[in-house]
Amino acid sequence: MWNISISSLLSSLFLFCSLYSFAQEPRLNRIQILSIQGSNTIGAKLAPMLVKGYLENIGARRVEISESGDNESEVLALLLGSKNQEIKVAISAHGSGTGFKALKTAEADLAAASRPAKKKEIDSLGPLIQLTSESSEHIIGIDGLAIITHPQNPVEQLSVRQVAGIFSGDIKNWSEVGGRFGDINLYSRDDKSGTWDSFKRMVLDKAELSSEALRFEANDELSDRVSLDLNGIGFVGLPSVRQSKLLAISDGFAKALKPTQLSIATEDYALSRRLYFYTRDSSDNPHVHAFIKFVQSPIGQEIVANNGFISQNIKIVEPIDYLALPADFQELTEQGQRLTVNFRFKQGSAKLDNRALRDIDRLVAFSMLHPDRKLVLIGFGDQKKSQKRSQLLSKLRAMAIRRALVKQGIYPKFSHGYGEQLPVASNLRESGRFKNRRVEVWLSNVD
Repeated sequence: MWNISISSLLSSLFLFCSLYSFAQEPRLNRIQILSIQGSNTIGAKLAPMLVKGYLENIGARRVEISESGDNESEVLALLLGSKNQEIKVAISAHGSGTGFKALKTAEADLAAASRPAKKKEIDSLGPLIQLTSESSEHIIGIDGLAIITHPQNPVEQLSVRQVAGIFSGDIKNWSEVGGRFGDINLYSRDDKSGTWDSFKRMVLDKAELSSEALRFEANDELSDRVSLDLNGIGFVGLPSVRQSKLLAISDGFAKALKPTQLSIATEDYALSRRLYFYTRDSSDNPHVHAFIKFVQSPIGQEIVANNGFISQNIKIVEPIDYLALPADFQELTEQGQRLTVNFRFKQGSAKLDNRALRDIDRLVAFSMLHPDRKLVLIGFGDQKKSQKRSQLLSKLRAMAIRRALVKQGIYPKFSHGYGEQLPVASNLRESGRFKNRRVEVWLSNVD
């Protein structure tokens, strides 16, 4: 005789019914709605968190981020509606260059890049995508290329020229730059990395990286190695400083600055850089446009900030060393409050670049929320044949921003040209001259 209790029978019956009911439920329609490939700086943490925020914003539930391989991840979620769907976004972070290749072959909907598209990439995708257009190039945040050392290294600051000399192998000992005697050990990102491309463009220029440098695919791993090497030096994206020491960097006659919210947001820090998503000019995938719109929104930009980068949301800040600025400049800016936005122009053009075009809208929204404050626009420039010429061009830049704001009903208190004074970068390189051609935005109380 079987010795089976009533409770056991009921439990078995309940389990059978549950399994039968589950088997009768319609299977979820699993689809991949987006694919992102490219920069490790963006793809390691920021892109998954932006995707998570986007999916939650459109009503998805049970949103989870999981690793699917080395520098690869998936964001999975359940999208409820007339047709329950399990959705997936695939993210591959093997370097900015890989993103452009995947965008060309349609293996990715978005290319993540921690540097602007190169000419060869623009030309290669030219028949398919206009990478420099406002509809394709999307600045998603600002990062500071951090120069890092061991925490006990006594060196506090370096010039861009000194950093170039160190990584090219011309400067081999820390004593040559004011440090303790000891051979310098180099740590560099690999040649697929947008961080490496940014470093080569902003620091090395035409010089070659020393063959003695160790190369890494991931920022965090590089930073951890530097933090354990008393004689080590490396470069990473700002969120990956971790346990390493951050150095202040100067360029030309400009003051040495550490990457901060103000110095990076305004791109005054010598090694600041923009982070990008590149897309096709138009896409049949509705999630592409919706995702980009979310990333550019105040909520999306807060996610950028929460992941260690600098958002493009405009904030009021107190500038460092304001009282050290010339008296006439202090008189122009009155109380010394500045906004975390600088306007810059396309190289060789009087037209606003893609970031500036979106920042006009952000500044309009900011002004509507602060009607008791008036904007003060101050233009700067690079060296010209005469100071008068430089001052005129800087004044024209400020007036161009004023016209764009007036079209949307915002009337700045005044605009002024300050010429080649107060440079933030060296005028010996085109990248430095580009940084110096800017319009700063300050605040004034309404009279």
